[in-house]
Amino acid sequence: MRDKDTIRQEVWSAMVREGAYKGGRSIYDRIPDFHGTQEAAERIFALPSWQSASVVKSNPDQPQRPLRRRALEEGKIVYMAVPRLREEECFVELDPAVLQVSPAGASTIAGAFRHGRLVTIEEMRPVDLVVSGSVAVNRSGTRIGKGGGYADLEYGLAAAAGIVGPDTPVVTTVHTVQLLDEELPWTYHDVPLSYVATPQETILCDGELPRPTGIYWEDLDQSKIDEIPVLIKLQAQR
Repeated sequence: MRDKDTIRQEVWSAMVREGAYKGGRSIYDRIPDFHGTQEAAERIFALPSWQSASVVKSNPDQPQRPLRRRALEEGKIVYMAVPRLREEECFVELDPAVLQVSPAGASTIAGAFRHGRLVTIEEMRPVDLVVSGSVAVNRSGTRIGKGGGYADLEYGLAAAAGIVGPDTPVVTTVHTVQLLDEELPWTYHDVPLSYVATPQETILCDGELPRPTGIYWEDLDQSKIDEIPVLIKLQAQR
């Protein structure tokens, strides 16, 4: 089995080579913005789990902006994590009922942090659906991110707080270049996907991989903990 970093590098290079990437900046070390983001998002909008959701947790990356915008247009509350969880109030809450800006404006990273409200984990409402950004995925629901580990850590924090549960759907949108027909490396702190949407198809993943149930402290070195205020706080409470 190939390792995660090799897979990332090959997917990023393939997206550039095949013209799938539409970003103006370097693709490397990013969740890649791809041609067909709106078409892939439309497939997520058709899911009953999307339609019934009132609260959505989303990554902040550009390819998933159509989902954040539609969520706000439909009156859903959206949570986005503070980059690298560098504040104790480590999520921003976007509530359409109180926002003083359009969903288009609030769905950007800059707009979210300008107009949203920073909240602690304890202040968050239960999440009905999670949107994740991906570099590579397979049909079984294994996901590889850009390598920082923050998306899985955000999920672990939310799971430990009871904000997400084992049945909370986790979805992603990707280009077909990012959908790999191979087994991908996985560890127990990785968050498996419920649905993968490309511009051409919606994939129901098999759901065989277990979900993280909280923070796996044994996988965190002290230097990582010391960079994240909420982890410092939780460690002191252990």
